[in-house]
Amino acid sequence: MQMFGFDIHEIIIFIVPVLLAITIHEVAHGYTAYLLGDPTAKMAGRLTLNPIKHLDPIGALALLLVKVGWAKPVPINPIYFKDKKRDILLVSAAGPLSNFIMAIIFSLIIKPIIMLFGSVQNSALVSFFSLIIEICSAGIIVNIGLGLFNLLPIPPLDGSNILASLLPDKISASFMRFGKYGFIVLILLFFTGTVHKLILPILYFFVSKLLPG
Repeated sequence: MQMFGFDIHEIIIFIVPVLLAITIHEVAHGYTAYLLGDPTAKMAGRLTLNPIKHLDPIGALALLLVKVGWAKPVPINPIYFKDKKRDILLVSAAGPLSNFIMAIIFSLIIKPIIMLFGSVQNSALVSFFSLIIEICSAGIIVNIGLGLFNLLPIPPLDGSNILASLLPDKISASFMRFGKYGFIVLILLFFTGTVHKLILPILYFFVSKLLPG
């Protein structure tokens, strides 16, 4: 079913995986920071599984429509970290890593369901299993897409903080000063199709490994 050019069935299938991917991604950032001594995310109410707290409307829409997107950044305060560069790297990596783990979990769920699917005769069960397979497939795609997109080394994405943490201090400071132009660069990359050229081949590769058949 189409509405305003959008596939309503596809949006319904993807909405739960999108909200779950965004929520887990941001909670992973905040909880990792909390474990490293930073209570900022906890005090801001971001250590919650309520997706509304983490939703960036434009980023979520992008994730629904083009399978790459972003969420509202979790606030952190590096003043609490014992080893600033190491801990920023760990907090930044936690988000994408959580998405890759979620993709694997969806893959583990979908495999036995597909094995059972062929032997099911009941039409209601067939419809139910079909829905679960579609949602799990969407979960794999969305989580890999979100994880890969956030690893791009462009501020304010996680990849920029990971790269900055690995660079020598002077180079890192110069790189992060580029941050005020990061969103403009991302918009240009989206409009020129560069984001898709960078991410989609890797996305399809991992999806093909995680999706059975």
